[in-house]
Amino acid sequence: MNRPSGRMPDQMRAVSFERGISKHAEGSCLIKFGDTHVLCTASLEERVPPWLRNSGRGWVTAEYGMLPRATGDRMRREASSGKQGGRTLEIQRLIGRSMRAIVDLEALGERQITVDCDVIQADGGTRTAAITGGWIALHDCLDWMHSRQMASKTRVLKDHVAAVSCGIYQGTPVTDLDYVEDSNAETDANFVMTGTGGIVEVQGTAEGAPFSRDEFNALFGLAENAVADLVAMQKQAVGG
Repeated sequence: MNRPSGRMPDQMRAVSFERGISKHAEGSCLIKFGDTHVLCTASLEERVPPWLRNSGRGWVTAEYGMLPRATGDRMRREASSGKQGGRTLEIQRLIGRSMRAIVDLEALGERQITVDCDVIQADGGTRTAAITGGWIALHDCLDWMHSRQMASKTRVLKDHVAAVSCGIYQGTPVTDLDYVEDSNAETDANFVMTGTGGIVEVQGTAEGAPFSRDEFNALFGLAENAVADLVAMQKQAVGG
């Protein structure tokens, strides 16, 4: 089996983080998974949703979107249609759940952090890149708060979180599918995991024949190794 990119089955695309990309956001990161580029920003607000007022707990949420020419053909802006699509809602909820999984909301206090993930260029794996880069933006937002004695970053941020796609392409389990692989895979799955190995979410779909338990175990093993590598890159990017 030859992958279109020439990568080995367990080889991710080149991953890079560029922090501080936004002048105004409390935390920001431009993450690149190969040709998938996502701008992640984390914005702090001194308020919480109405249902959390006077609870002593904060909130972390997320929004996700794709620029019109993030893909081969121009897409209509969702704002111009007056509503978000189902895919967009599903992905931004996934990102929000992933961020909340590693945050102590009581230690955050009655504040809200919104992680915005805007896809500049898409080549598969936009949600996994958004989660991985979103953690960097969230970290830097909490670092900004910590430096101003607004909250203790070490108390609020409990762990790392990163995500990767894996799938079965031409009968072989592979890591980090690009668009060509994703659109032709027999099975594709997204794994969201913490730095300590906890599972936040697994999304897996058979596009043709059902996949077996052994095939799932192979995908899970690839994901564990890939997430461990991504967490190591996050640590290097933020200096520990």
